[in-house]
Amino acid sequence: MNTTSPVHPISTFRFYLVGVLFSLLGVLALMQIIRLQTDARAQELPKIGEAYYSYEVRTLFPERGDIFDRWGNLLAGNVEVYEIGVALDEVHYAKSAEAIARTLSEILERPGYTEIKVAAETPYEKGKAEFITIADFVPAEKIRQLEQKIQEAKDKGSPINLTGLYWVAHPMRYYPENDLASNILGFVNFLKRPENVAECQRDGDWCGGHLGVEEYYDGLLAGTPVQVRIPKDPRKIDNLPTIPPGSSLILTIDRELQAAVEHIADQARESSGAEAVTIVVMNPRNGEILAMTSTPRFNLNRYWEYPDIINIPAFNRAISQVYEPGSVFKVLTMAGGLDSGAVTPESTFLDVGSYTVGGIPLHNWDYTVWGTQDMTGCLQHSINTCLAWVANQMGPTRFYQYLEAFGIGRRTGIDLAYEALYPMRRPGDTDWHEVDLGTNAFGQGISVTPIQMITAISAVANEGKMMAPHIVKAYIRNGQQVEVSPKLMTAPIKPETARTLSEMLANALVNEASPALVDGYRLAGKTGTASIPTEQGYTSPLTNASFVGWGPVDDPQFIVYIWMEKPSASPWASVIAAPVFHDVVEEAVTILRIPPDEVRQQMKQP
Repeated sequence: MNTTSPVHPISTFRFYLVGVLFSLLGVLALMQIIRLQTDARAQELPKIGEAYYSYEVRTLFPERGDIFDRWGNLLAGNVEVYEIGVALDEVHYAKSAEAIARTLSEILERPGYTEIKVAAETPYEKGKAEFITIADFVPAEKIRQLEQKIQEAKDKGSPINLTGLYWVAHPMRYYPENDLASNILGFVNFLKRPENVAECQRDGDWCGGHLGVEEYYDGLLAGTPVQVRIPKDPRKIDNLPTIPPGSSLILTIDRELQAAVEHIADQARESSGAEAVTIVVMNPRNGEILAMTSTPRFNLNRYWEYPDIINIPAFNRAISQVYEPGSVFKVLTMAGGLDSGAVTPESTFLDVGSYTVGGIPLHNWDYTVWGTQDMTGCLQHSINTCLAWVANQMGPTRFYQYLEAFGIGRRTGIDLAYEALYPMRRPGDTDWHEVDLGTNAFGQGISVTPIQMITAISAVANEGKMMAPHIVKAYIRNGQQVEVSPKLMTAPIKPETARTLSEMLANALVNEASPALVDGYRLAGKTGTASIPTEQGYTSPLTNASFVGWGPVDDPQFIVYIWMEKPSASPWASVIAAPVFHDVVEEAVTILRIPPDEVRQQMKQP
């Protein structure tokens, strides 16, 4: 009996249907594979993968702009150094790690043999460990030694197996004059390359320009970075786009005068026993700083030693350190008195040794009694009581209005980083007292920076006009030189007041036979000896000695400000600061080619 069941027609149909569906799916999959392999866009996928793993977007930084003195002498530039590294795959296959380590360790000061060998034997891993930097900022002479060693080995017929060793040049900041004008220039953290700024900031290091011109003009000097895609493997880098360098700066300073002034400052510090000496030379007619120095200085090419030498306020005392200036401030007091009409040059004052302001008696610096003096005599003998009387004749309102017009109590805006400011107390302030009118008149109880003082007093030397001090004369961008125009800040006094006061101060120097005088040149000037306040008052025997002067009086072409901190040889500015002014002027008239007065007068005659 046949028990086999007949095939159901519907079951057979389903079987064939499933087979056809799977066949169609296979055909479609095959067609999709063929399409992907032939599609133009699919051809780009390997390239995209290659670009993703083998390329990176990197920011390229321009070469930093140079810094020159007013005559084109290079003060800050760039020198070519090298980065040395190894391509790990080449080193692995050529087994050259040993020879590379031995050769480099004989030439480089660091790293040593073991460190180089370990780095060169790092396992190659595509996209992660392809190229290792062995050393950076390698001087060009070291590369020349390396090339010479390679050539000598070839000449001897025993070439060194340095397969995989590469070196690439890049710029590094360089200061050819070492410590010259270091207080002005500031420095660049050149051991942290611009592309490592993020790392630099993370580590808390200095990044880019720091202090002085390098920091103030950092953006201009650094230029504009450009982003490009380049291979991660330096061997595959063919050509990089040309990036315009940062702008270069031409400073107002004269290199020869700067060097001379620094030498004078160093000598003055040694001979006087002063803690520090600051000297500023400025052209009063346009505000150009011709020289500026502050001790101590340091080699900018070894900037990392800077924190061990000086702190930020002391980096450039001319702009960053405030102090009570003493009697040089009397120039401003007398200027206000004459300009307001409160006194005339012929006004007399009877000095009895003290003068009371706000119920408190004020005394002369040496407790001397000078008797009856005109205003020139008051300046010549630097009589505190007389200047307190002049301020009292003006009254608080007018006195402080003149000080504000001279810029006291505000920054000058000089183009250098970290200009300091100490607020000036005025009537109405909770910490101002009536006696301050008297003490401020002779430069005590009020704090300023040397740049504030030289800028204010320059108005007396410049027909009453106060020019903005500046250190940059011009900048060079895209091959074009752009001059920086002088700026008038204010005109605190009338021209006739300025001429009258200049004559009074010139006569005062002659009358006292000051050591500040220079043969052949008529100069105006004023000394300043200031007591240094302590927590217990003016109890310290130490002083701040200052001097301000300008010339020639009939045609002022320079103004000089000197500040000597806590001199031990003598406390008096007339003894130690005035001779320094004499030395600076002797150098200045020679370097700036200013003929003696008699010669200039003859040159003016038809």
